[in-house]
Amino acid sequence: MRSLLKYPLEIAVSTILVALVTVTFAQVVFRYLLQAPLAWSEELARFLLMWLASLSAAYAFKTRSHFALRFLVDRFRPEAQRWIGTLVTLAVVWFLSVFAWQAFKFTLEVRSMSAPATQMSMAVPYSSAFFGSVLMLYYVIGHWRRDVLGDGGE
Repeated sequence: MRSLLKYPLEIAVSTILVALVTVTFAQVVFRYLLQAPLAWSEELARFLLMWLASLSAAYAFKTRSHFALRFLVDRFRPEAQRWIGTLVTLAVVWFLSVFAWQAFKFTLEVRSMSAPATQMSMAVPYSSAFFGSVLMLYYVIGHWRRDVLGDGGE
């Protein structure tokens, strides 16, 4: 159990995926077998999918699974590669910072709105973009610290 606590992002993504499959399966059963569709299931599945996408993108940053073109950078000396890596990291940090700030502002704007079927605040699904981008920032900076500065940050 203790080792599971070392992987909160993986547990969150897995839990959301199981919930998404469960809600979708329940909707199919209720709609086609029981002829009584659930009013809230499609909306909840959409919100779960938003969280799944945001946290999965952060997980891809954590595991360095995003696509990268390295064939040009690999032709440079290691010192130049570190400088290019730093420039790329700065560009990604700038983009994710702007994205996180805009996502935060938008989440605050919609917090008083309620979803029609579930009646939850619209801040709940839309905050997924903010949390996902903050996690991506955390992993990008951590990888940069480890690769360029060599201090083992993450």
